[in-house]
Amino acid sequence: MTIGGHMPVKFDSEFAMTIDGELVFSEKKIPVLNPATEEVVAHAPDCGAAQLDAAVRGARQAFNEWRSTSIEIRRKLLEQLATAILDHLDPLSKILTLEQGKALEASKAELLGSVDWIRKTASLELPQDVRQDSGSSAAIRHLPLGVVAGIPPWNYPVNLSAMKIAPALLTGNTLVLKPSPFTPLSMLKIGELARDIFPRGVFSVISGGDELGPLMTAHPGFDKISFTGSTATGRSVMRSAAPTLKRLTLELGGNDPAIVLPGVDVPAVAQTLFWCAFTNSGQICLATKRIYVHEDIYDTFMNVMVETAKAVKVGNGLAPETQLGPISNRPQFERVKALIKDSIDNGHEILAGGLPEQKNGYFIPITIVGNPPENSRIVQEEQFGPIIPVMKFTDVEDAIKRANALDVGLGAMVWGGDHDQAIAVGKRLEAGTVWVNQPPQLAASIPFGGFKQSGIGSEGGVEGLLAYTVTQSLWSKI
Repeated sequence: MTIGGHMPVKFDSEFAMTIDGELVFSEKKIPVLNPATEEVVAHAPDCGAAQLDAAVRGARQAFNEWRSTSIEIRRKLLEQLATAILDHLDPLSKILTLEQGKALEASKAELLGSVDWIRKTASLELPQDVRQDSGSSAAIRHLPLGVVAGIPPWNYPVNLSAMKIAPALLTGNTLVLKPSPFTPLSMLKIGELARDIFPRGVFSVISGGDELGPLMTAHPGFDKISFTGSTATGRSVMRSAAPTLKRLTLELGGNDPAIVLPGVDVPAVAQTLFWCAFTNSGQICLATKRIYVHEDIYDTFMNVMVETAKAVKVGNGLAPETQLGPISNRPQFERVKALIKDSIDNGHEILAGGLPEQKNGYFIPITIVGNPPENSRIVQEEQFGPIIPVMKFTDVEDAIKRANALDVGLGAMVWGGDHDQAIAVGKRLEAGTVWVNQPPQLAASIPFGGFKQSGIGSEGGVEGLLAYTVTQSLWSKI
């Protein structure tokens, strides 16, 4: 097993893919825009079918040796990757802000969170079990699947990549990762860092346009697809993977409700829920996207939300005063604008924000819609941007019914002065993760996934590790 021996990574150099331990360029390239200015900041390689084949071939060749490598060595190398990211925090943060748009401090926080996730995942243990029956024993083994395709989205391109890298490699699989064409740059550089850490072929990073994803999900050389993205694209991934029965982990869309019961500290909860909705300009799968507030506290709650919105600085992520950046890409920018326009056209109460002014950059003002009807687009559709509908309720049974009415169920929150009541409400919500009297958080030791059409399988925890393995029962006579 050969590790290391490459030249130091140059962050001001041309961006390249890492395929089978080598830097690889391509004649065809894709432009990467800064969403704050709409200017091209760099070009990324546009991986073709032949280069994808080479990445899969290298991963397959590396698999047998990597699966036989002790888990202690795999842990050590993952720790080295985490350290390499930490050592390059500043240049990686700038690249991430330039390509994704978020504030520079938010980019640093994403990278630090990725470091933490890799380290904590590397400390997890696969279960070991021996069972006996009728004079025989069976060792229950959890073996690596083979070659994994990791496809993370553009909203948290490093953090959501780390959630695929760490469990896939720890369990003995090899991995080919394809970041979003909107945000490939930071992961391409992390791929370069990984060349000095992992044996060749174990971890490759490729980039490309919209054609590359379907090539990966249909490729017969992959044993598993780990995809994070929209529910609609998740369905396409399933169809594409079906002919070879690839294993799937799909972390898909949500439209996460929050229910606010009477008896809470209204200003404090309103402030907290504001940031649950608008952190990363609302571009979080687990962001609060619908808020149901009891009528007795609705007006006070809304006043705090609106005043908070007015005070927040939206701007270029590189500006030190910026708290929230732009929408990450034009298609999503246009989609969010369409949702706002629909609310305006239907006479919904716009308490803050509204349609953006015509200027450079994909900036959307923080928008709060007061008590729109339940069947409106802004309630029924996941907005994935800085707009939130806030609805009144009188009866908690009605709030639970409305919260559960959609065909997705990723996350949910309950806030209540009576903690036992809030827990009881939380247990009835149809979501993979429910937070009670606290904002959303994730941990590498705790699984998360979705109900209904919010996905298949789990990420995080031992459950997330097992999703990268196949179970073998090894019988023998006692």
